[in-house]
Amino acid sequence: MKAVVWKEPRKVVVEEVDRPAIQEPTDALLRLTTSAICGSDLHMYEGRAPLEPGTIFGHENLGVIEEAGPSVKTIKRGDRVVLPFNIACGFCFNCARGFSNACLTTNPKSHGAGYGYSGMGPYAGGQAEFVRVPFADYNCLKLPGTAGDQWEDDFVLLADVFPTGYHATEQAHVQAGDTVAIWGAGPVGLMAALSARIKGASEIYVVDCVPERLEKVRAIEGATPVDFSKGDPVEQIFELRKPHREKVQNLRPGAGDKMPGVMCAIDAVGYEAYADDAAGERQDPGQILRDVVRVVNPTGHISLIGVYFPEDPRGVTEDEKQGRFTLELGKAWEKGASIEMGQAPVKRYNVYLRDLIIAGLAKPSFLVSHRLPLDAAPDAYEKFDLRTQGYTKVLLKPAIRGEA
Repeated sequence: MKAVVWKEPRKVVVEEVDRPAIQEPTDALLRLTTSAICGSDLHMYEGRAPLEPGTIFGHENLGVIEEAGPSVKTIKRGDRVVLPFNIACGFCFNCARGFSNACLTTNPKSHGAGYGYSGMGPYAGGQAEFVRVPFADYNCLKLPGTAGDQWEDDFVLLADVFPTGYHATEQAHVQAGDTVAIWGAGPVGLMAALSARIKGASEIYVVDCVPERLEKVRAIEGATPVDFSKGDPVEQIFELRKPHREKVQNLRPGAGDKMPGVMCAIDAVGYEAYADDAAGERQDPGQILRDVVRVVNPTGHISLIGVYFPEDPRGVTEDEKQGRFTLELGKAWEKGASIEMGQAPVKRYNVYLRDLIIAGLAKPSFLVSHRLPLDAAPDAYEKFDLRTQGYTKVLLKPAIRGEA
């Protein structure tokens, strides 16, 4: 079968590899109809996370079951399913408590497993024609419809970015009427903004500097793009919030001046952040950590959903190469802010988000910019990495032939 294979930093190829097979009675084999390129794939593509040459990429996988093992009870050949990027058993201590992102069974070296991803176990990814699905009864989410229908591009986003964006709003404790600031208008940041809208946030600000991404923000009702190449994004948000503070917060004397920011702040970028004063030119992994602490109001909440790896060979400083980042803990403590972080437990949300899609109340595929054949993956990775030509979210379609 064909698959997208990592060779070395900034080099992936599409080549023939062995088709996966059922290894355990609880396995299934999925024939891919859509697999997405994720922003977090770029960490490995760039060589900023350890990876073995020959690894098959792809942790956002949608398709049709080709074969099910003899112990699989609820999934059968022909079922249409989407896979959470977390590979989980469903019965360990963490899975039983809803933390499928920290499964203790599936990764022999650590907690948490995933498809085709650094440090997340020995599992091939799904940017391929077929992928093996461990613990298929637990990991497959059944879907209505048929491959290529009106829901295809929405359903594939249930594998990662939609649940991850929703989890960011859970970490940030977003409730109806809340004010929210999100750093990063990539797929996860956009899905966090959509999720904040679903939850009824009153004000949503999304910070980025890429024009195509900022334009996507405008597609979300009530969301305001903030271009940090135009000036300090925190000060811009303070200024944008002034009308609300004058109309509402100042009804209680002094409240507006002491609460100039937002109640919920989300970092959807992580350690590859750019400095506010050098948009797109100079990386500063601590920039957003400083910004979210500044922007959050006293008693507010911060979500760090963006990736921070424990090691980064291309880190700006020696500390950052070892996964050590500076957080203004004193200021956060003074504000009484809560901080939550880590990967999303996709299983906790995907069934509910699926039903929002089916009901027509969420259309996450608005962020998709390109739908390409598998053979186009090397060029797509290069352009997505450079954020060129409007590459915001790329879907790979293995059934389509050709390179463009």
